[in-house]
Order: sequence, then C-alpha cells, then structure tokens
Amino acid sequence: MGRTHNQTKTVTFTVSTTPVVRACLEALAGRGFFGKNVAEVAERLISEKLRELEGPSDYAQMFAEARAQVPIGES
Repeated sequence: MGRTHNQTKTVTFTVSTTPVVRACLEALAGRGFFGKNVAEVAERLISEKLRELEGPSDYAQMFAEARAQVPIGES
C-alpha cells in the first residue's frame, strides 16, 4: 500500500552542496529516520532548523512577514 499524497502545496528548488553533505543525507535516508530519500531528509532538516530559528529568536518577525506573503492555503 502506497503513501497518501502530500496535502500541503510544495515548490521545488535546487540546492547545491558538497559531496560530504550529500553522503550524510544519503546515510540518514538509508536509516529512514528523516525520510526515505535525500530530498525528504533535506526538507525535514531544513524545516526543523527553520522552526528552531523561529522560536525565541530575532528571526520570528522575519518569518511572520514571510508567512504573510504566502497565499492562503499554500502554507
């Protein structure tokens, strides 16, 4: 049985990184803790870091302004 499709709208962008970072992402994907492939692992790590930065930091206002620019239903 396959997974259900992602209900959240997503966008695609390209990230260039070093071979070492790619290997680390592949190792994490191989263990399945953060996702099943490199793209899922990278997305989850980026999302988690953004949530961490948003908390009690100087970035909270910046993130609130960025969210306000996203059309309703696309967040």
